[in-house]
Amino acid sequence: MKTGILFDLDGTLLNTLEDLRDATNYTLRHYGCPERTLEQIRCVLGNGAENQIRKSLPGTEHDPDLQEALSVYREYYNTHCQIKTAPYPGIMEVLGQLEKKYPLAVVSNKPDKTVKELAKIYFPSLYARGESADCPRKPAPDMIRKAMAELGVERCIYVGDSEVDVQTAKNANVPCLTVTWGFRNGDELVRCGATHFCHTPEDMPRCIEQILEEME
Repeated sequence: MKTGILFDLDGTLLNTLEDLRDATNYTLRHYGCPERTLEQIRCVLGNGAENQIRKSLPGTEHDPDLQEALSVYREYYNTHCQIKTAPYPGIMEVLGQLEKKYPLAVVSNKPDKTVKELAKIYFPSLYARGESADCPRKPAPDMIRKAMAELGVERCIYVGDSEVDVQTAKNANVPCLTVTWGFRNGDELVRCGATHFCHTPEDMPRCIEQILEEME
């Protein structure tokens, strides 16, 4: 049976944390709001930009309109999303190894246009899918199903780094391999129900093979 490997983007393949923080803080400064630390931003990532900005605002009656703030954020981030962003060490090598055996794809809660632009730069050979009007963001299973159809696979393993990814895999009824170098720590991942862990990119092929054995 043909198996695809689907990857989350932020915190799994790309370390985007500093660019996301900088774009968020640009937005907060624009409205005279207190800036957020890297750790504070890390904790609000995973459920899309709207959730990220909502949780980064002070939460007072003086907060700006959320959609207006989101527009400021997106305009800035779209032109500053590659300043500090880079693949995690070892990711490019392991993708090259996996691509020889499996069809690969990227699915992300970033807007579809941004996902495709980043994938074109870093992962040009991979199918990439983000949030759009006809494809709701994770943890809805739509991205997983669309990517599987595009790859022409009957089953897949989904690789991610957060509780959103664990829930997405559950909703799509596929196994989830959770990486530990991303935006959540080990305790958070255990609490959200993650069961299969990968601690280094180099160990990913072995972890995938173990899950495939369990699927047989």
